[in-house]
Amino acid sequence: MTNSEWMDSLTRPSKVMSAALTLLGSWIVFLTVVNISIGAYSEGRKVLWTDFFTGVRESSTTDMAFVMDDVLFGLVGLIIIGLGARGMNVAHESGFSGWLSSLPKCVVSSLFSSEGGSNKLISSWLVALGVIFYLIWSIVENTWVDPGVYSVAVVLVSFGVGVGLLESSAN
Repeated sequence: MTNSEWMDSLTRPSKVMSAALTLLGSWIVFLTVVNISIGAYSEGRKVLWTDFFTGVRESSTTDMAFVMDDVLFGLVGLIIIGLGARGMNVAHESGFSGWLSSLPKCVVSSLFSSEGGSNKLISSWLVALGVIFYLIWSIVENTWVDPGVYSVAVVLVSFGVGVGLLESSAN
């Protein structure tokens, strides 16, 4: 492998990273919409994103007025989606739109088929359980930015992704 090929392999976008960026950006945009419409902190409380991430002041308010934090957080989400889409256009055979249109079928088949092996099936269910846990908890408790819920969901999703990557690399 020449030096140029090695450097290209490090800088070329991967499907996994592009998909992760797209999904993370989508989650950020979703949280922005929830925060603007009903408040993402808890019932009747809106997250002030800058203070939430810096910890400088109170990170929520009962004032549901539109604030610049919502614009900035939403823009960050859109930029991350854009980076994921750009990478997917390079990494996936049919580009971003092809990947996006095949996503529902891919998710359903990975959850209900052991064709890829039992580790792939377990991997898919761990990711799904993490996402389902986060969504159900957030809907029931009406809070979308709970660190305790994140810690449970992130462990499930991370282990699922890890098991899936290990299974893919073994084949």
